[in-house]
Amino acid sequence: MERDITKDDLAFFRTALDGVPAANVIARAVQKNGINATSENYAAKRKLNRVFSVDLKTGAVTNQKKSGRCWLFSALNTLRHDFTQEYHVKDFQFSQNYNSFYDRLEKANKFYETVIETANLPFSDRYVDKLFTDPDGDGGQWANAAALIAKYGVVPQSVMPETYNSEKTAEISETLILKLRKDGLALRKLVSQGTTTTEIIKVKKEYLRQIYRMLVYVFGEPPVKFDFEYRDDQKKYHLDRALTPKAFYAKYAAREWEDYVCLTNAPDHELNQVFGLTSQDYLFTGQKITFLNTDIQVLKKAAIDQLKDGETVWFGNDVLKDMDRQQGILDPAFYKKDALFNIDLRLSKADRLRTREGSVSHAMTLVGVDLVDNKPTKWKVENSWGDKNGDKGYFIMSDAWFDDYVYEVIVNKKYLDAQQRQLLTKEKIMLEPWDSLA
Repeated sequence: MERDITKDDLAFFRTALDGVPAANVIARAVQKNGINATSENYAAKRKLNRVFSVDLKTGAVTNQKKSGRCWLFSALNTLRHDFTQEYHVKDFQFSQNYNSFYDRLEKANKFYETVIETANLPFSDRYVDKLFTDPDGDGGQWANAAALIAKYGVVPQSVMPETYNSEKTAEISETLILKLRKDGLALRKLVSQGTTTTEIIKVKKEYLRQIYRMLVYVFGEPPVKFDFEYRDDQKKYHLDRALTPKAFYAKYAAREWEDYVCLTNAPDHELNQVFGLTSQDYLFTGQKITFLNTDIQVLKKAAIDQLKDGETVWFGNDVLKDMDRQQGILDPAFYKKDALFNIDLRLSKADRLRTREGSVSHAMTLVGVDLVDNKPTKWKVENSWGDKNGDKGYFIMSDAWFDDYVYEVIVNKKYLDAQQRQLLTKEKIMLEPWDSLA
């Protein structure tokens, strides 16, 4: 079998290109404008008018800036929609920085604990390799947000506002990763030397003390108590004094997280099965990651029912696929790259996950849907990329994009039928840290 590219091959390629109609015209257009602009399908845009039969009342969008905190922003956005409706404070925000602080602290603790548990395994072990490859980051799952909020509560953004580092997390992530790897090596050495558990725990606590100090320097120190002072939309003044974050959460934003479930559509996994992901359950208490993998129509129906009842929907997706960021459009028909290059670029959803072409790369919030003959045609999406993208930060998503690139929705279990609820009693299949859903 001939494995190298030969001169004859290159000559054949050139001859074949010469026979392609308008090849020079296409090349000039792509070279000047790029692939996306050249392949943009104007007809698809005309079908996506921003009118929705179910359209929840919303306010100004949030902005995660240069951070990977979409999962937390979306979770807090679902809470703030309820808060603004009940207390009539338009554009109110919970502090994303507050929960981000504890997110990084909890992740460090989980890393140290896992290093200790796996200290007798070699670095060539796949689990250990993965552990030290990704010791820290600002990404996460919905269940992580639920567990963080339940444990630490929430505070208004004014009480713990954003900092340079919360909005641009690259520097602190790089520094934390270095420290965690160094500490991980030291902990493995202590275990190999037969150090007592008591002494190892003492060392781990010292490392966490150092992490806490680092986080205070970059994010600020989380408040222990604060006064909640605001004016509502009718300009009425309110003051609630000496609240702890958990007391504030219980009074103003409490949610029964156990009533919610993550419906997943990952066709590379068994359908009607429940999966877990312990490697990303970095809080030892609270909500655990649970995926009920099912048909995409189940996700849609539950999301629609929840929207009809006036409640927003957190959803996990692969936002960078078939997206126009500036216009705020999500539609697989928006770019005609197949036609531009005259090649077949189609992959099934399952194959995208298997090959890592697809992933749950982002989280956003569903705030509306357009139903025609009781069937969804397009969805209204609240993003967390600021108001310079889309329609003041809101995106429009075709129903076909939902089919292709939506992987998770968080819905109340009351929107499941009896058979679907019964599936939740099945024993979880635990996924590996390198799974396509990880």
